[in-house]
Amino acid sequence: MSTLVVLGAQWGDEGKGKITDYLAEKADYIVRYQGGDNAGHTVKVGDQEYKLHLIPSGIFYGDKSCIIGNGVVVNPKSLVKEIEYLKEKGIGVENLRVSDRAHIIFPYHLKLDELEERKKGIEKIGTTVKGIGPCYRDKVDRVGLRICDAEYRESFEEKLRKNIREKNEIITKLYGEEPLDEESIVQEYRGYLDQIEKYVEDTSVTVDSAIKSDKKVLFEGAQGTLLDLDFGTYPYLTSSHPISGGVPIGAGISPLAIERVLGVVKAYTTRVGKGPFPTELFDEMGDAIREKGHEYGTTTGRARRCGWLDMVMLNYAVRINGLTDIAVTRLDTLGGFEKLKLCVGYELEGERIVDFPASLETLSKCEPVYEEIDGWDDKEMEGVEDYEKLPENAKRYIEKIEELTGVRVSIVSIGPKRNETIIRNALI
Repeated sequence: MSTLVVLGAQWGDEGKGKITDYLAEKADYIVRYQGGDNAGHTVKVGDQEYKLHLIPSGIFYGDKSCIIGNGVVVNPKSLVKEIEYLKEKGIGVENLRVSDRAHIIFPYHLKLDELEERKKGIEKIGTTVKGIGPCYRDKVDRVGLRICDAEYRESFEEKLRKNIREKNEIITKLYGEEPLDEESIVQEYRGYLDQIEKYVEDTSVTVDSAIKSDKKVLFEGAQGTLLDLDFGTYPYLTSSHPISGGVPIGAGISPLAIERVLGVVKAYTTRVGKGPFPTELFDEMGDAIREKGHEYGTTTGRARRCGWLDMVMLNYAVRINGLTDIAVTRLDTLGGFEKLKLCVGYELEGERIVDFPASLETLSKCEPVYEEIDGWDDKEMEGVEDYEKLPENAKRYIEKIEELTGVRVSIVSIGPKRNETIIRNALI
């Protein structure tokens, strides 16, 4: 058995797509276990850049099984669009499989997401308005519709029409908006579900069989630890569980099947949306990191907030996820700066703390305690393929992360391309 979870150890956008794509070369199965098309993975293959939202990054290898698990909420319209996008690029999707237990996102989920955000005004969560939260809410409320339900078309459409009418009551009476067209939604989504039908199966059985057959299985998370519904910066988070604990539920496997957990960590910290961010930079340095790192959302295009690497947050992610390994990405972005900083603790009302607080009010009062580290020259990193040939100060930066977390840094990424990935320790 060889299983590896790849997840974000910060607020998402850590570069999981590239790392998953790289590791997928040696995997047999790549499994997405939570989230929806609010996620965005950018993968660069040669000179071609691809943007994915639902389909696992391993799809670029034609011989890999790519699975969308039951913990994912699926907008069939988005999935069909992504399949067509890949086909147009010459990428085959024959090995794609979608869980029959995955819940379906409908237009009323998107509409309610939009209206709820608008109503909150300055207190809005900052969602991608992709209907993710409202769909997970219906799942918990036990009124959601799953992909397997579509097999029995008559009862499925009856339930869908009932849901549309009930959501239209909210849309019209609470928000004063025009109702959604029931018939057009039913017809449109009938077509999308027909198109994805050939990819649907009980993926829990598929993944379990793969593990029992000693296949190499890679589990791919979306978003990041600090966006987890229970352990993230509530309420500014996602509606699912990106942490390693979300894998057994979202993929339908035993928790005992997980062997290793790789936390992907950007060499600095970024965040999209609202909420406290202790190491956020509001100066020219923050702007310089944003521009050099092209820190704009894959899904939304929104500018990301940028700050120094937060070791309090990272150690929290180590503990919550049981990280066995770390992948540091975007190390190249920090090249060329004379001095760098690492947040090694918080000061809270005159007291030094090293544990990440639950309360956002408490977090907003935390002042970062920094250690300063010498930077390195950009040019020293060009063409480097071996860890020992990295600039000395870049290696010190990596080794400081290891010292402060007690977790080995097994992968160092120094650019967006596959060959700009340094492996210090084989994972799969």
